[in-house]
Amino acid sequence: MISKALEDYLKVIYILKKQNGEIRITDIASKMNCSKASANKAVKNLKESALVNYETYGKIELTKDGEDLAKKILEAYDIMYVFLKDVIGISDELATIDAENIKSSVSDETLNEIARYIHKALDLNELNCNYNLNDERCRTCIRKSF
Repeated sequence: MISKALEDYLKVIYILKKQNGEIRITDIASKMNCSKASANKAVKNLKESALVNYETYGKIELTKDGEDLAKKILEAYDIMYVFLKDVIGISDELATIDAENIKSSVSDETLNEIARYIHKALDLNELNCNYNLNDERCRTCIRKSF
């Protein structure tokens, strides 16, 4: 398991990959609003965890494990955010903060059950998503229904 800070870097790398294709330290530092040295250190830690491939001054690429973990982190956030905002009715600002904090504190099983509950509570069963955090599913299907 990686730290919350490294999770944030991994998410940014995944998002930048989807937006731009190629990722460099400068891109990460700019997106994270941090120094290049901090971004470089984080990327080296992710490389040591076999989540990215990176050579100094080269482009950064997610490994299969890195991409899978980034998706899982984003999906866990989405589940908690939708639950807090749309099921419980917490403000957007608070749901954003709390979803980030809660997502890394609960098990996959709990997240899957919350996702199933969201589908029932918001009457989203017609989406046929049968969401499971450990399978690659559409992480935006809940939001598309609104």
